Amino acid sequence: MSKNQRRKGSGSIYKNSRGQWVATIEAGWTAHGTRHRLTLKARTESEVRTRLVEAKRRIATEGGVTSFASITIKRWCELWLAQRQRVVRPGTYVSDRSAVNRWIIPTIGHVRLDAVAPADVRRVASAQETAGLALPTMQRSHAVLGKILADAVAEGYQVPQRARDTAGSGVGPSPRQALSREDAMRIIAVIESRPDASRWVAALIAGLRPAEALGLTWDMVNLEAATMTLAWQLKPLPYVKHRNPSSGFRVPLGFESRHLVGAYHLVRPKTRAGIRVVPMVPWLVDALSTWHASRPSSPFDLVWPREDGSPRSAEYDRSQWYEIVDQANVTVALADGETRRPLLYEARHTAATLLLASGVDDTTIKAVLGHSSVLSTQAYLHADRARSQEALATSAEMLGLGR
Repeated sequence: MSKNQRRKGSGSIYKNSRGQWVATIEAGWTAHGTRHRLTLKARTESEVRTRLVEAKRRIATEGGVTSFASITIKRWCELWLAQRQRVVRPGTYVSDRSAVNRWIIPTIGHVRLDAVAPADVRRVASAQETAGLALPTMQRSHAVLGKILADAVAEGYQVPQRARDTAGSGVGPSPRQALSREDAMRIIAVIESRPDASRWVAALIAGLRPAEALGLTWDMVNLEAATMTLAWQLKPLPYVKHRNPSSGFRVPLGFESRHLVGAYHLVRPKTRAGIRVVPMVPWLVDALSTWHASRPSSPFDLVWPREDGSPRSAEYDRSQWYEIVDQANVTVALADGETRRPLLYEARHTAATLLLASGVDDTTIKAVLGHSSVLSTQAYLHADRARSQEALATSAEMLGLGR
């Protein structure tokens, strides 16, 4: 029997008129009761034999399989995104979709999954570097591509291991910095004259994330107990069809949200640790009491809405922060000698640094900033709140807000 002669159930191998090596094998039955036959193609006889062996292995372990054909990265990315939207948070999906549509597909979308090489993976990073993208963005895109390739393997596609093992662009230092005590006090001097001063002190002292601050509602503020309950974040959710509100919102199953207006929703934090009760220092309680009496009327009961009562967008909130730091003449020095404005998220870093400088223990800092699940029981919550109150009061005194 020749090596290419077919044995029953083993598949057959031959060379077609176009010079391709072809293998066929029976893989179960169709819905109409006829035999289903898979066809595999490759450039060499050894390659098609390898694919035939893998096909027989999968049929033995998985039963009838509909296809072993490879597809392009572009086609797999389209299928991957359709599934991805069902299982990840909307913000994660939007970020993944951006990496796929802006960089991965335009750069290597034409490459077949079973032929992707380390050089292809590096080409995505090279394209981003040429465009001047920041290292964190490049790292994020590399992680997305890695997930895409890993999920393709889990789905049954063949992806070379060497491509999946290709290293990214390196770690690099975080671009975010904490403000010095002196710079923070200069900012405090500016915001004390603003009616919404409480918004910025909540960031600098209590370390509220921007989305937490913008999603805070008055029913979550207890001025008598001097506490804020952080249980929601303000986020715009993506529409199923881009810029088409009538198409509905793209959210995964089980995602908890409350619609406000337009694309804006109140959504739960990423982790249970993000839901926490944060004590307020006396200065912040007084500032919020004053703000409550003169705040813009909000139909959604938001603590810090825009002047017309609508939700503050992240862009508007950042613009207000930049006005403040510009007025305070505060900048951040970079490694190359250049300077830039402090990022709004760096107010949160400043809050953490002030707590560290006050000698506060790590457990309390994590509880205040929502970085761990230390508030898992009500009994621990009450004990931790007392420590958190003392820690935040120390930070406030360091910025001249003590009483």
